[in-house]
Amino acid sequence: MSRVHGFVSLLLFSKFLALLLAAGDQGTCPPSFHCGYLGNLTFPFTITERQDCGFLSIRNCDDPDPHKIQFLQLPPNGKLFQVITIAQLQSSPTTHFSTLQFRDKHFYDLLQNKSCEAFRNSYTLPHISDFAALTLLYKATLFLCNQTLNVNPPTNINMSKYSCSDYDLYYNLFMTHDDKSSFKACKEVKLPIKDVPDATDPFSFITGDVTIQVGLTDQCSDCYYRQGGQCQLDSREIFYCSNSYEKTRKNMLKVATASAGSRSWVVKMVLVLALAVTVALLVAMVKIYYTRRQKQNPANQRIEVFLKKHGALQIKRYGYSEIKKLTNCFRNKLGQGGFGSVYKGKLQDGPYVAVKILSELKDDGEEFINEVASISRTSHINIVTLLGFCCDGSKRALVYEFMSNGSLEKFIYQENALMTHHQLDCQMLYHIVIGVARGLQYLHKGCNTRILHFDIKPHNILLDENFNPKISDFGLAKICSRKESIVSIFGARGTAGYIAPEVFSRNFGVVSHKSDVYSYGMMILELIGGRKNTITGLDPSSEIYFPDWIYNRLESNQEFGLQNIRNISDEKMIRKMAIVGLWCIQTHPSTRPAISRVLEMLESKVELLQIPPKPLLSSPPTSPVYLSSETL
Repeated sequence: MSRVHGFVSLLLFSKFLALLLAAGDQGTCPPSFHCGYLGNLTFPFTITERQDCGFLSIRNCDDPDPHKIQFLQLPPNGKLFQVITIAQLQSSPTTHFSTLQFRDKHFYDLLQNKSCEAFRNSYTLPHISDFAALTLLYKATLFLCNQTLNVNPPTNINMSKYSCSDYDLYYNLFMTHDDKSSFKACKEVKLPIKDVPDATDPFSFITGDVTIQVGLTDQCSDCYYRQGGQCQLDSREIFYCSNSYEKTRKNMLKVATASAGSRSWVVKMVLVLALAVTVALLVAMVKIYYTRRQKQNPANQRIEVFLKKHGALQIKRYGYSEIKKLTNCFRNKLGQGGFGSVYKGKLQDGPYVAVKILSELKDDGEEFINEVASISRTSHINIVTLLGFCCDGSKRALVYEFMSNGSLEKFIYQENALMTHHQLDCQMLYHIVIGVARGLQYLHKGCNTRILHFDIKPHNILLDENFNPKISDFGLAKICSRKESIVSIFGARGTAGYIAPEVFSRNFGVVSHKSDVYSYGMMILELIGGRKNTITGLDPSSEIYFPDWIYNRLESNQEFGLQNIRNISDEKMIRKMAIVGLWCIQTHPSTRPAISRVLEMLESKVELLQIPPKPLLSSPPTSPVYLSSETL
């Protein structure tokens, strides 16, 4: 009998808890709102009167004048900034990011008045929320040096100098980490820019019209976009998703009260508790099954065998709890791909890192092993540095150095360049092409073992704050002996459009380091043209293979008509890169140059280079080449 009383008491508690939750409703936020010339805006933007519905408050949205200036308040109840544009984009059902440009009036006025006060400190962005972070998209690094220091800039790069009353400014986008050592005694400042610093006057490219990106934490993004809730912190500063699954909870209450005329109050509460217990049991069973399955996963076993065999790896192994700590519980998401997601983190000793969280393995752990085994053997300025890894049960992560400008892909294609308001000029394109070639040369000839990457493409080329390129993503890499000229691989590997002919069909030749040269050549052609290697016209049936278009222009000595060509010197540089790119994508690997020869060609005069034969695989059929997801 005492058990029955205890059961009824539990039912009473459940009833009161449900009533308490129902009383705690705070109402829902509008899915979007209109704001003058900015158009329709959604979360995380909000009107000032509903600061509970977002983190970025906009003023004057309700003004009937469509040209009325809108102001952004950072943080809430803080400083006002004039909003210029806002773009909200969705890369997946639960991944959204916003890019906005605003005018910092004080900073803008300093620049307009040519006041050197604008350069004294790095431009910083305020903290707006525990659920979102602001990132300055376009910035340059300048060195503020006291004039009494007698600084001697590196002679191998063309440093620009601007003198203020009591200090000198030095800057160059192509500086390496070693170049910066000459400025150890100077103050390093990072400032927003509107163009590449190719002028001697910093007032011409430093800007008060600041472009930033707003990123949500995974928890908040999932809460808002998938669960339909609001991101909140409780009294203990712990995240919770309020008002989520409202319809489900209200339906449960309706079920509990629907039989008010025919059942007793205790019977109704039994229905509520039974439903809750059923859900709890199902969740527990799923967790037990998932844990057991992960322990028996052959991929995890293979990875652990590999790690024991290579116990002397010169990189740190992290536990999953450490990964959560250094990423602040995955609050700042940088990007997402088929491999999983990448988050920004910070080590205890200060530097920022990029943490790649790998999704559940679909193979036998080969990609994770390839990444750790190959990149941990490298040390080169044009290869991204692997700082550590995590293999904790089913959790796998890779910790890299942080690359502030992200991937090359977002800067070169015309549609992306328009979105980022930044297009690379010819000098920078050449700098990137040379850097990637040097990185490949190191992988092919500079390591103790030869490493073939098999996935060279703009997405896998990362750019640091000075746009120095670094090769990343070694998940498809193959490690072989330096003496080994022919590589044996099972099936095709790489990304469609960049895969060398011999990789998906041995009829074209043997797989070797020349396969990477092919991918590199295709990347060059896309890089100089600002478009992918297939151009589709207005007529759906018309398709022009981009290398064909490049070759025809080159052969007939026509101008490329590209936006980033400004003078004769640029035309020669683009022509030289086009010739090298076409040599690299020759159909048979024996006719392609080795990467060391590619570097020689890039560093020679364009007049000394011969146009190669037209690749036999140009003008492919319009029907796609089908490769299975496993081979890709």
